[in-house]
Amino acid sequence: MRNLLLTLMYDGKRYHGWQVQNNAASVQAQFQQALHQVIGSSPDVKGCSRTDAGVHANMYCVSFRTDHTIPADRLVPALNRFLPKDIAVTNAVEVGEDFHARYSCTGKEYHYLILNALVRNPFLDGYVLHYWHPLDDQLMNEAAAHFIGTHDFTSFCTVDPHRKKGDFHRTVSRCSVTREGDLVTVTVAADGFLYNMVRIIVGTLLYTAQGKIPPSRIPAIIEACDRSQAGPTAPPEGLYLHRVFYPKNVGLTDSNAVNLRKDMNRS
Repeated sequence: MRNLLLTLMYDGKRYHGWQVQNNAASVQAQFQQALHQVIGSSPDVKGCSRTDAGVHANMYCVSFRTDHTIPADRLVPALNRFLPKDIAVTNAVEVGEDFHARYSCTGKEYHYLILNALVRNPFLDGYVLHYWHPLDDQLMNEAAAHFIGTHDFTSFCTVDPHRKKGDFHRTVSRCSVTREGDLVTVTVAADGFLYNMVRIIVGTLLYTAQGKIPPSRIPAIIEACDRSQAGPTAPPEGLYLHRVFYPKNVGLTDSNAVNLRKDMNRS
């Protein structure tokens, strides 16, 4: 049996996330249908993470085992022939027997895109959060710096009532806010993420920009381990899984992450 690792990118606007669901369209279901068309079987596909409804991916990784002999590089055009236009396979490599798309992952990086303009752009509907109030990205950056490090992020996750137990500590290696014209990007990289963690961090940073939460209060909110202390959960449409990190010997590089920027001047 061969173990294969594939990278995908997808527009999540019309999907209810990655994972197969009984009564909703999912990216995984589309991928598995295309895979069956190519190799004639339905292997157990492992995804690197779950993504929520409406969330996008510039780089998403899956692994599966197969005894099919198709070369890895031939899988890319073969699968893309059967996939819908809002999903594409960008790379395929053969990996070691013990590799797992989720459990071999050493970290992920998310981007959250905010269109900070008075007038919304209809071409960006579903791909950015339109936020017309002025945003002070320097103030947001001051608050963002407090998330870096190893913390208990209970205050910044939505807890599943059926899964209250667990370790809520995560190590954030980067949390920053950048601006390119009207486009504000929040970048968060960590060794792992809790449910809605990035979206709640973004909502809290927006509260900082509104003056509702001073940057100096972020450490106390983290320490409180109380979801009610943080800001709201930002909508899903601005969120992108941007990069997935694995050990260097896996064979993936930063070039496997496709960095898309919507044209802010499109008319």
